[in-house]
Parts: sequence; structure tokens; C-alpha cells
Amino acid sequence: MAEIIRMPKLSDTMTEGVIAEWHKKEGDEIKSGDLLADIESDKATMEFESYEDGVLLHIGVATGDKAPVNAILAIVGEKGEDVSALLAAESTPSAEPESSPAEEAAPEVAAPAPSPQASTAPAPVAVPVAASASSTGGRIKASPLAKKMAQEKGIDIAQIPGSGEGGRIVRRDVEGFNASSAPASSGASHGGMVESFTEENVSQMRGVIARRLAESKFSAPHFYLTMDIDMGAAMSARKAINASGDVRISFNDMVVKACAMALKKHPKVNSSWLGDRIRYNEHVHIGIAVAVDEGLLVPVVRFADAKGMQVIGEEVKDYATRARSKKLQPHEWEGNTFTISNLGMFGIEEFTAIINPPDACILAVGGIKSVPVVKDGEVVPGNVMKVTLSCDHRVVDGATGSEFLLTLKGFLENPVSMLV
Repeated sequence: MAEIIRMPKLSDTMTEGVIAEWHKKEGDEIKSGDLLADIESDKATMEFESYEDGVLLHIGVATGDKAPVNAILAIVGEKGEDVSALLAAESTPSAEPESSPAEEAAPEVAAPAPSPQASTAPAPVAVPVAASASSTGGRIKASPLAKKMAQEKGIDIAQIPGSGEGGRIVRRDVEGFNASSAPASSGASHGGMVESFTEENVSQMRGVIARRLAESKFSAPHFYLTMDIDMGAAMSARKAINASGDVRISFNDMVVKACAMALKKHPKVNSSWLGDRIRYNEHVHIGIAVAVDEGLLVPVVRFADAKGMQVIGEEVKDYATRARSKKLQPHEWEGNTFTISNLGMFGIEEFTAIINPPDACILAVGGIKSVPVVKDGEVVPGNVMKVTLSCDHRVVDGATGSEFLLTLKGFLENPVSMLV
């Protein structure tokens, strides 16, 4: 009997996925454990294995298309088995297929005239209609959804190359048209210079980042505490440790370790707001913000207080490398109890960060700057690093956050204390 394989939920925030690549095609025999497809979630692209044996009878989401979680991804069964009843009974909408019976029945019509709204939009780049594989004898082969999307965007559908069967224009062709075209000119000229711009669709990752950070910023009452830390002793300690050649650590590794040890002394900072209760975490799992092409990922160093700085550094490097290639697994970016965002390597001296739910706090770390400092009544050269703690006032009060920063300062200004 045919079985439906559905779009999996690959992360706690995933609502829809994009098929990056199919490794099987309709008619192929597959076994449980065979690599079926690569699926792009909001945080990573992951390999998806089949959990059914049989023949791949139907692919429900084409390469490059998106579909909501639980939508039909594929149907597996015996060779020649009819799946039309399963598809007809399915009520969950899936991403637009390459070709559906309803769309095949729809007559091919000429490209619609631009809507009135399109007259105020930038003029798209001119492409000869004859160059489009979707044009046949003045008729346009396009799905109804693609036509509707093109009209809403103010795009002449005749200019869009089709990637569907027989050059048919489908949803993904319209979605990708602006991103793949040359900059569109608005037609407004100012002293010989013409306004231009390009647009691209919001990625899965960027959309989730926008939603989660907006929720955090407008639901959690943020306040900020900034402190200067003298990094002179930390610089000397790092130099001495790295001189051995056996161990290599960074300032970021020292900050992660210092935060982990400070969190053990201040459990209220290592906490979460859960609406009707507050969770005080006894374990310390520190999320490290990593910049990737499409936004930000936060892999988690677990039990950071129990790990040495070298181990922390090796984990962070590995996470950063795999985050940028979208190879992180869901369990590696979940479960954080505190987050660190370090922009010091980019020359940023000071900034504030938005709390990463469900944490109650996030630490923004700036770069180390050489400045005059006063020691023992004398002005001497110093190396200062600014850190800013963003706090959820529902959980952490000003005094609590300040005490945490003082402890963090003590560890970094006396790094030997972190080795005891």
C-alpha cells in the first residue's frame, strides 16, 4: 500500500521547507535509509533519508520549491500503484507542483496587461519574448499561480524564462526573476543618472530571524548594562599560553569560559521567562552567535563551565565552519541558556544585542582598544574591552545584572582565577 512521506519539521521554528535537491526521481526504487532529498529549513540544509521501502511513485515538491511542514513530500509504494486517491484525499496544501491536472486543463492565454499599479513600479529589464522558452506562437505557457504572482509584482510574464515541463512558467520562476535579472531601472533620470535597484525574496532563515527578534524586542522589556574591562592581564595570559605551541586560544574563548563560570555564580542570569514561571538553569549552555550569508546562527557550547578554553575554541571553530556551510544539526543550535555576540573582530567598540529567546540575557562584546587608563594614581597605557549585557527585566534586575558583570570582569582581569 502506498505511503505518504511528509515535509519534516527540522527545527523548533521551522514552518516550511525548500527542496534544495532531489537525489531520487519518480520511478526509482528506494529503501529505508536511502538519501531522498536535501531540505533547506530556516537554519540549515539537511539530508533527508527515506523511512519507507518501495518505488518513488510521486514527488510532491519540485526542486527549488517550498512547502509547509507536513505537506506531501513524496509517495512511496508498489510499482504501478495508483496514488490519485491519496492525492485527492489530501487536504493539506503543498508547494505548487510542476504540473497539476487543474493547471493542465487551464487554457494557455496571452500575457496579461500590466495592472494599473504596475505603472508606478520600476520598468523591468527588456528581454525579447522570443528568448523565453515559455512562449509559443504568441501564447504564454504559465500556471495560474505564476500569472497571478507576476501580475501582483507588476512583471510582464512574457519576459520570464520557464523551468517547468515544456518551458512552462511556474511559481519559482516568478519568485526568482528579480534576483536573477539585471537591475531594474525606475526610468527616473537625474542629471543623466538613473535610479536602479535589485530585489530578492526573503530567505527561510532571514524570515525566521526577523520574526523571532521582533518578538523578543517587543515582548521582553530590555535594559542594558555596559562595563569596561581591563584586558591587559588577559592579553599577557593568552600570549603565554599560545607561546607553548601545544594550545591555541582566542580572546573569544576566554570570554566564553569567563561567562560560563560567572553564570554558575549568578543563576538568575542563566534563566528563562516561561510566562507563568521562571526557569533557573543549573547547567550552562552558551550560544555563540555566528554570522552566515543569510543571517545568523547560534550554535551551543554545552556545559561550557566544565570545559577548558582550548576545547571551547575547537568547538566554536567547528560550529562556525559547519554553520556557514549549513551542515549544523538541530540539536547543535537548541538548548542555549545564555548567548554571546562578539563583533570585536570587526572593529566594533560597543553595541547592544537583542535577547535570543528563551534566554534572559545576551552579552555583546566589543573589540579591545588601546587607551590611557589610570592605575595607582597615574595615567598609563591600557587595553580596554567594552561589554554590554542586555537583560530581560521580567527576570533580571539591574543589581543582578551588575553583579554578574563584576564577576565576569574579575575573571577576565585575573585570568589565572579561571584555571583554579
